[in-house]
Amino acid sequence: MTDNSIGQTSAEELLKPHSKWEDWKANFKRKGWILLFIIPAFIYVIVFCYIPMYGILVAFQDYMPGDPILGQGTHWVGWQNFQTFFSNPNFQDYFWNTFILCILGFIVGFPLPIIVALLLNSLRSKKMKKGLQILFYAPHFISLVVLVGMMKFIFGSDGLLDQLSAKMGGDPNGLKLFLNPDAFRPLFIFSGNWQDFGWSAIIYLAALSGVDPSLHEAAKIDGASRFKRIFSVDLPAILPTIVMLMILSVGNLMSCGYEKVLLMQTDGNLVTSEILSTYVYKFGLIGGQYGVGTAAGLFNSVINVALLVIANFTSKKLSGNSMW
Repeated sequence: MTDNSIGQTSAEELLKPHSKWEDWKANFKRKGWILLFIIPAFIYVIVFCYIPMYGILVAFQDYMPGDPILGQGTHWVGWQNFQTFFSNPNFQDYFWNTFILCILGFIVGFPLPIIVALLLNSLRSKKMKKGLQILFYAPHFISLVVLVGMMKFIFGSDGLLDQLSAKMGGDPNGLKLFLNPDAFRPLFIFSGNWQDFGWSAIIYLAALSGVDPSLHEAAKIDGASRFKRIFSVDLPAILPTIVMLMILSVGNLMSCGYEKVLLMQTDGNLVTSEILSTYVYKFGLIGGQYGVGTAAGLFNSVINVALLVIANFTSKKLSGNSMW
């Protein structure tokens, strides 16, 4: 066989149509080993996220510890637990407190890491950039118990702020911010953002590191200032990342962990600090109303899923970027 015939045969093989299944098998042979790195994460998600989901059946049962979730001894009550939850005279207060706390946290907390990442990326001094990164990341590693303890030391009754206020001629009884229901939300939101904004900025900094430097050089030639280059080069480059994280954040919009709320709760701020997750904890686990608590948690999860779908659909229509 001549060289020309060999070349002709290779060209015919390349031009020969391949099925999707053949292409998939070829890609799997070349890159299938990469899946080995995904297997541990896949097992973790299945074991700790999907398998426990059968527990939502408790929302439709009169469940007590020791009762089978599925079996002959299961006491099905239908929608009774949901009716009990919705008929609670404080239901609207719990829902409203959760919504206000989460939406304000989203409004303040979502753009903050983006701004910090853009500012850090604009710094010319690498030493200052690294120093500020360490300074911003460090609060993330403080536990919630220690964080709330620090807050009570500063803002609590007879705390540092109350003592300074008294010495400067203020109210001798002190500000007592932890007893003030109007102060709960600002304390909760700003302390949470102070703890996590630097850590959340890592993803945006990673996205900014992939921006082509030639784009900045071209913008400089056109006379664009550093501030203008942020909006014309950096922001468009990380826009897909921003959209994805925004969709995920909206999907968790109604999820305020009960741990920090419970640590900050006092008899004086219950009006604004009692939320759906604390209701699930107090009435479901502590009060023994497991069905009602599960129904409340399921209601919260359904709202999050609905918000996730709406955010994804809206983002796909407006920007063309979406999760699916």
